[in-house]
Amino acid sequence: MNALAADLLRWYDANARVLPWRSNPSPYRIWVSEVMLQQTQVETVIPYFERFMQRFSNLEALAKANQAEVLQLWEGLGYYSRAHNLHKAAQLVLQKHEGQLPHTYAELLTLPGVGSYIASAIASIAFQQPFPTLDANCRRVYIRLLNLQAPLGTPALERKLGEYAEQLLPQERPGDFNQAVMELGERICTPKTPLCEQCPLQNICQAFAQGTQNSLPQRYAKPPVPHYTVTAAVITQDQQVLIAQRPANGLLGGLWEFPGGKLEPQDVSLEDCLKREIREELGLEITVEKEFGVYHHAYTHFKITLHAFLCTLLPGQSTDSLRHVRWVKPAQLTDFAMGKVDRQIARRLQQSPLPAP
Repeated sequence: MNALAADLLRWYDANARVLPWRSNPSPYRIWVSEVMLQQTQVETVIPYFERFMQRFSNLEALAKANQAEVLQLWEGLGYYSRAHNLHKAAQLVLQKHEGQLPHTYAELLTLPGVGSYIASAIASIAFQQPFPTLDANCRRVYIRLLNLQAPLGTPALERKLGEYAEQLLPQERPGDFNQAVMELGERICTPKTPLCEQCPLQNICQAFAQGTQNSLPQRYAKPPVPHYTVTAAVITQDQQVLIAQRPANGLLGGLWEFPGGKLEPQDVSLEDCLKREIREELGLEITVEKEFGVYHHAYTHFKITLHAFLCTLLPGQSTDSLRHVRWVKPAQLTDFAMGKVDRQIARRLQQSPLPAP
């Protein structure tokens, strides 16, 4: 074992956090945790992971669950395609692998939602196979150790990182080593103001020696984040409210929402926008009444300001032919998985009585 790996594993053995997927590191639990940890902080993931395991304690339970229940437990964690793929993959493993997660990197890559990082993490942590991991934390640690000045994402940088990660990875305890690098990146070698004085690799870190640790990794300048104005209709009838299910593919796939859409240049007002969207989306004509709150949210690549309005259907309108909508009482809204903004609207509805018919 090389000296760097030995030093880092000693630090890890003394400092590793107690995490629920580490206390019982079955392949299934490691897989679910790695999917949840994609683009999400450990502290956020822990309560979601624990609730998920209480309901789906093994792969078979997840595979046999319905999609709505999976999405409901995932609500608030974001990046809902992860939940869709996790559910699909569990069903595939149950059908083709007798409920046992594949042991090899190549087989893991065939599962929905499993890319090179997750396949490497599962192979190394669950099955002790020598595959290096390169998540954002690992990249940052290696870039600073080597004092690499190329911006993130450049082919030369990625090639160098891959070669270095393979060179460092020990044959003994490869899973622990990968977790040690991730832990170091999250807790010590942080994106801003790294805690270099606490780092077990300080004496061999070239960025620390050159005083460049705070400026690495380098990034290309990001373009401005688009901002959209959006409307949503809280359509009420007989003390019930209308919700619609989003298509399975795409943003917030499979979640329920208060229907509406984006303000377009031809719309003369927010109310006009909302009427057009409901007509195009549901084939219904509505009366837009009073505003029901303004909500702000930032997604990965854009931001929105959403204006919600209380609305009613015009006489003669019916939803009987629409399969993807439901009339529900406000108290029932907790039974339907929603994105963050729609959940805020739902909570306000549950706290405010609907207008009398």
